Amino acid sequence: MAASPSLELPADATVAPRNEKAPAVGERIPVHSEVCFGCADLPHGLRLESRVADDEAGAAAVRSRMVLRPDQQGAPGLLHGGLLTAAFDEVLGSVVALVTRPCVTARLETDFRAPMPIGSTLWLRARVEGRAGRKLYAAGTAHLDAEDGPVVGTAHALFLKVGMEHFLRNSRPEDLEALGVPAERIRAARA
Repeated sequence: MAASPSLELPADATVAPRNEKAPAVGERIPVHSEVCFGCADLPHGLRLESRVADDEAGAAAVRSRMVLRPDQQGAPGLLHGGLLTAAFDEVLGSVVALVTRPCVTARLETDFRAPMPIGSTLWLRARVEGRAGRKLYAAGTAHLDAEDGPVVGTAHALFLKVGMEHFLRNSRPEDLEALGVPAERIRAARA
């Protein structure tokens, strides 16, 4: 079995600033897909609202908000831990997308620090810690009920830059076609 990729930021990593075409500080990050469990306004989704944040070191950064609903319970009255991990995957992926696209999650580690009661609001912050080649390292924190509230979770992730061929080969053809990708292009990528 292969070893998991390291979440350690390599010594040769560089600061990963926002791409010049990315939204400006303070702007809301648009929904990247109308069917996304994390950012789209779906009844069963997380419904994360994310905005570009300022980072004193010049790295790409995001702040996000998530209201915890009764249908997201694990233990009675508390957020299911897997949904915090999903929220981190979305927010860390959003901050990486400010630097370069497309990328995929290679590894994500979540640490749970305190329970998250249903009815609360999570404020998540994320930043790209650095970039080394096609690897991007991101980290985030989840705060309860205020942007500077108690930290209830932290996460570290490694994302890999991939080509569009990754999605053309692996996504369902009908979903790609709904986004306007010609069927011929999908077939060619799978040949």
